Order: sequence, then C-alpha cells, then structure tokens
Amino acid sequence: PAHDARLRSALDLDPSTDRIVSFAAAAPKAREDPTMALQRELVKPIYARPGATGGSNGVFTNKTRKIPTVAERTLDAPGMINDYYLNLISWSVMNVVGVALRESVYIWNAETNETELLASCEQENDYVSSIDFAGDGSFAGVGVSNGDVEIYDVETRTRLRSMSGHQSQVSVLSWNNHIVSSGCADGSIWHHDVRVAQHKVMELLGHQGEVCGLKWRPDGELLASGANDNVVNCWDGRVGSVGTEGASETAQAKWSKSVHTAAVKAIAWAPWNNNLLASGGGTSDCRINIWSATTGSRLHSIETPAQVTSIHFSPHSKEIFSTHGFPTNALMIHAYPSLDKVAEIRDAHDARILNSCVSPSGDLVVTNSGDENIKFWRIWEVPVEKAKK
Repeated sequence: PAHDARLRSALDLDPSTDRIVSFAAAAPKAREDPTMALQRELVKPIYARPGATGGSNGVFTNKTRKIPTVAERTLDAPGMINDYYLNLISWSVMNVVGVALRESVYIWNAETNETELLASCEQENDYVSSIDFAGDGSFAGVGVSNGDVEIYDVETRTRLRSMSGHQSQVSVLSWNNHIVSSGCADGSIWHHDVRVAQHKVMELLGHQGEVCGLKWRPDGELLASGANDNVVNCWDGRVGSVGTEGASETAQAKWSKSVHTAAVKAIAWAPWNNNLLASGGGTSDCRINIWSATTGSRLHSIETPAQVTSIHFSPHSKEIFSTHGFPTNALMIHAYPSLDKVAEIRDAHDARILNSCVSPSGDLVVTNSGDENIKFWRIWEVPVEKAKK
C-alpha cells in the first residue's frame, strides 16, 4: 500500500479512478502531447513505405482468414516506460503476465484476474528495464537500470538473489533452464547460473551497441541476439563451460549478420522448425528477415511499413505475427513461406507498440504500448485436438 501510494503520487494518479494493471471496459484516452501528435501527423508522408495501406485505423484481412479487430481485454498500465529498447512484459506458462511499471513489477493472473506486486527497486532513481519468466513459470528474472539481475519466486513473491556485475541497464533477459542470459546497454551478454554463488559463467562478445533482443532456442542449443548496432548474432549455447561452477569465459558468435539498417529488437524462433530464426529492424529498416540457424543464410525478407518491435511464429500454424511502432502502431500477420499478408490492424494502440507475448495456449497475444495500455488480442485458434487435451 505504501509503495502504491508513492507510485500514484509520482505519476499524479487519482486513487479513486486509476488502478494499476486493472481491467478497463474501454481503453482510456491516450495521454499524448498535442505538439507531438501534430508532429506525428506532419511526418507521416515521410515515413510512408511500400506495402502501406492508405489512411489510419486501417484493417486488412484476406478472404480466408478473419481475426477480431478489437482487443478482447484492456488493462491499465500507468507508468509504462515508452522506451523501444526495454522489454517490460512477459507471459509465463502458469498463465501469469508480468508487467514492469517504472520501479515496480506487477503480476496479473489471467485465471483469477488478480494483480499483485512482485518486485520493487530499492534505489530511488532505479527502474525495471526487463522481465522474463523461467521455463516452468516458478521464477522471474528482473533486469534493473543499475545493471543488476534479480531472481524472484513468483508464488511467494520474494527475492531469492541479486546478481550484479553489468555496468549499465539490463535491457533484455532470456532463460534456458537454470541459466538466465542478460543483454546489457554496453553490448555485452552474460550467462548467469542461478544455482551457484559465482553466477557469471560466460560472457558473449559480439555487439557494439545496446543489446535489446535476446532469445534462447527452445532446445537450448542456440541463442540469438539483436542490438542497437543493427547486428543479429547466433551463439552456440554449448560453447565453453556454460553451467559449470566457477567458470567465467568469453565466446564469439557462431555467425553474425549486419544487413539490418536499424536496431534489432525483435527476435523469434519457429516452434515447428528449429532451423528458422526471425529478426526485425527498427525505424530506418522496417524489415523482417528469416534466417537459417544452421548456415546463417537469409531465406526470406518481408518489408513492412513501420519499425518492428516484436515477432512470433504461430505455435499452431505456419504464420508470422509482428508488432510495429511509428507510424502505424500495427499488428501484422504474414503466411509462411509465401509471405502473403494475412491480416493487419493499424493503430492497435494510440502510441507505438513496445513488445508482445504469446499466451501459453498459443491463441492470445498481449501487447504493451507507450499509451499506458496492455491489450489482449485473439490472433489464433487452438486446434480441436489440443483443446480437448
């Protein structure tokens, strides 16, 4: 309660009307500066790109695929930091959504609709810069602006340990069993073994800019990263002494690609083909590239009308889902491998979409945005045989 009071005071919230990570029947009006809104309108023609559809609030769906064009649920998220490089939302296999709001992390239970405080920064000027749940959903990794990586027990909502060493903010985290990997603003990636006191077991050196995209392949054999240096790296997860006590080694990337012309935040592995890796570039790039994880060759490329902020391969079908920032703030779905556009919902948020996560069942996608809203979209249907199980 005391923490909530401080947060409300800092954000100038009315406790009788504003609630943190709470359900709202309709999305609240965006808190946008009129001057910025005008500038956004003025530069729209400059950012028009091939593949863009005319007009705002546009919805495109093909004849064989229909998706709801309105969010199924909206949660208030006051204090959401509007920073492209941060990763402030995660959805665990326990059907719990973790949301970082400035110096705090809240967890929202999709089954009970209850919200609880999980973590808060101890230092006054620190803020949470990333969050990711472990594979079984029991633990949450929290990256902090001061370079710390903290581990929390989700059920008891207690901090188990704090792992220091990074010299600047931890923008992204990714788990692989007992290893949590952290991407830092200084371009480094560390592997932390959460079981041992000497937690740093390896450092990956291959980026010259802030690491903002990081994703382990589900089998744990490869790790993909993207950064503000416009580079995509693929790392061998079995290199050196990952997971052994006392080791602290360095490694070089298995392969590295620099074809993107903007920061690479969006990273995704295909759940139905371990060899497929997708990466998406920022504002001056706006491309989604599909890579062969084995050879590093580019297999496909999709040109989009806006910066790419997140990518997911559908767990149930051969489709690629992506979220976008300025100027479209859109959700897009492309078929694979034809790359045909299946659907597009423009202005899905009133500000750029920062990130997204897929639900454990694989039918819903949650998005967070600088408009201080979290929205849930029904993108796919669970196959009948899986639904029965």
